[in-house]
Amino acid sequence: MSYQVIARKYRPQRFNDVVGQDHVSQTLANAIAAERIAHAYLFCGPRGTGKTTLARIFAKCLNCTDGPKVDFAADDPKCIEIAEGRSIDVLEIDGASNNGVEQVRELRETCVYAPASSKFKIYIIDEVHMLTTAAFNALLKTLEEPPAHVKFFFATTEPEKVLPTILSRCQRYDLRRIPVNLIAEHLKWICGEEKVTIDEGALFAIARGAEGCMRDAESALDQLISFCGENITEPDVLSMFGLTAQAQLFALAEAVLTGDSTRTLAELNGLASQGKDLGRLVGDLLTHIRNRLVYVVSKGDLSLLEISEAEAAALQAGAKLADEQALARVLDVLTDCEGRLRLATSKKILIEVSLLKAAQAKSALGINEVLGQLEKLRDAEPASLGQAPPAAAPQPAAKPSAPAKPAAKAKSAAKAKPAPAEPVDLQALWAKLAAAAAKASPFMQAYFQQAHAVSFSGGLFEIGLAEEHLALVDNQRNHEMLAEQLAALGHAGVQFRFINEPPAGGWAPAPALEPVDEPKIAGRAKPEKIDPEEFKDDPLIQKALELFRGRIVEVRK
Repeated sequence: MSYQVIARKYRPQRFNDVVGQDHVSQTLANAIAAERIAHAYLFCGPRGTGKTTLARIFAKCLNCTDGPKVDFAADDPKCIEIAEGRSIDVLEIDGASNNGVEQVRELRETCVYAPASSKFKIYIIDEVHMLTTAAFNALLKTLEEPPAHVKFFFATTEPEKVLPTILSRCQRYDLRRIPVNLIAEHLKWICGEEKVTIDEGALFAIARGAEGCMRDAESALDQLISFCGENITEPDVLSMFGLTAQAQLFALAEAVLTGDSTRTLAELNGLASQGKDLGRLVGDLLTHIRNRLVYVVSKGDLSLLEISEAEAAALQAGAKLADEQALARVLDVLTDCEGRLRLATSKKILIEVSLLKAAQAKSALGINEVLGQLEKLRDAEPASLGQAPPAAAPQPAAKPSAPAKPAAKAKSAAKAKPAPAEPVDLQALWAKLAAAAAKASPFMQAYFQQAHAVSFSGGLFEIGLAEEHLALVDNQRNHEMLAEQLAALGHAGVQFRFINEPPAGGWAPAPALEPVDEPKIAGRAKPEKIDPEEFKDDPLIQKALELFRGRIVEVRK
């Protein structure tokens, strides 16, 4: 007898043998037991998950001796004929090569004849989405009202391409990708039957590489047995398919989640130098970070995860590396990287940049956290900043006989000299001061326009400002700038205090400040030049950088 590949040799022959599709197997078994068998069924799902297998098993149940029944005899000749593809009453049709109107017309002509030796004449059409629109339309009437002895079983990987008029006439069953642990368990059983020794790491590596497809996993195992013989280890699987060992994957994830950029690049470079599939690496890392997120959110419930014992131990050991928000940010970066890989010219560079972004995203602040800090700052700072500064200690009167002071001391004394006691026009002085301050700090011009002078006495100048502007204006740099401008106006040694006090008529836009004369070029005003250093040192910009943990990349006009 010729050699038979594992995928065909161990193909499920009963509903109980189908792995990972219990929801479909149980429904079909219940329909047979209740004698509620429809005339058309549509099996949808990814490749290698059991669509055609389920259709064949269903056909066996319907056409077995003394059927329909689920528990048919293993040596039933009718079931053996169906399994071997020799039954003249169960016809398997390839929808890709028989997709025209002529083939469908031939099907309609033959389906009116009674089955030769079975209870039902069954048509299994694989890849039914490949039928043309005309072929679908030709099948509509027969599909809706077929003869009582005819059953249609359709299989497709792309149900969205099937006409809605066809879908409405079928019972639809969606097959799922098979979980990793179920694939590993099935492969372990096959290895036992084949007398092959394989370690757990190799089983899970094959299962991860199959991506939910049992047929791919069985084909990979077949290839590994030919390559390795009767003893298969994890390194054999990794070297053959370019997969990443779980220990290396965990180390890379730990480097990202600890924010260690140097170690992250070193781990990635090591994997790339070993010839690992970088696209598969990103997918595996994405899955692992997702498992960490589920583990954290579920507070350690491993029943929600399909993982090996090694990965479960890694999740338990690294549960405190990152919280839910940090893991979600890392997942966003990796998801974006996976989507851009297909169009990337250099995959390694894209992955390097993405992993560095992921390492930074782990410690970044979310928008809600930033807003929370801004709320705290707004609520806390005005109260503390609005307090009056301590009064300056009174200077003792100078004695007539005191010797003259040195030049340095005289200079400091002049600096500390209080404002003159003679009355001043407060509003006129404020207008000049606000105009001078606006020129000295253009970024604060809008805030000074909204401010107003409250009082000026005893060397203290009080300025009224709206509460929401206090935290942005009341800082040491603005105090020094205003003191310098006021000294130029003839009032040296003055201290400033910003308070939340509206003007007499309530808050209203202040009169426009005096325009600054600027040269004209070709009939247009010349734009004001921005000093990059002054821009970076501006208190408003500094506070924004501090709150958002940002940095200035470029200063443009």
